[in-house]
Amino acid sequence: MEETIDLREYLAIIKKKAWIIAAITAVTTFVSAFLSFFVLSPVYEAKTTLIVNTDQKNDDTITGDEFSVTQRLAVTYGEIIKSRTVLEPVIEKLGLDISYEALSKMVTVSPVKDTQIINISVQDTNPLKAKDIANSIPEVFTKEVKRITKANSVEVIDKAVEPLSPIKPNKLMNVLIAFVLGIMIGLFVVFLIEYMDNKMKTPQDVEKHLDLPILGVIPKEKM
Repeated sequence: MEETIDLREYLAIIKKKAWIIAAITAVTTFVSAFLSFFVLSPVYEAKTTLIVNTDQKNDDTITGDEFSVTQRLAVTYGEIIKSRTVLEPVIEKLGLDISYEALSKMVTVSPVKDTQIINISVQDTNPLKAKDIANSIPEVFTKEVKRITKANSVEVIDKAVEPLSPIKPNKLMNVLIAFVLGIMIGLFVVFLIEYMDNKMKTPQDVEKHLDLPILGVIPKEKM
């Protein structure tokens, strides 16, 4: 006998064990809310923007080759910014109690495509500290890049300001994701339990699994 999928059977299973889904969803949502609001520290991000200047000769026009070279310099400068030559003096200047490796993970350098602009962002749990680091990096970098490459100069377009609100964790999004995840886990557990339960509980189960006709049903009475 070929088995057919009946949506009503699945809905009945979900309804019968809805408490399992509700319990798992409540646990995942509570854990996510507790971690997001009381455990995870808010992280702030401060940004500064640099521009790689092009050396011009006698006129004010920039050729395609010059612009291409400047773009490649922006990528090169991005690597120099995260080097020990730049970040270790920043640590000494600000008196930071962190290692070069730790500071390097806090700093993100991203050249803007098809431009001469470099974005520097610093993430930290202290907004003032993030701002100070973001503003100190260009100061040190400007001195070191002239010594290292003897190439085009770099100027600051926008200085970093103290961020007012954290960028993570996104508390509401974390709770929402945990809520949806809890429902999915709950459904998986419910159907797994139902799949592993091979007991025959109704006359329909006998017909479905044994392919035998039902001659009669003994009623269950409460004494």
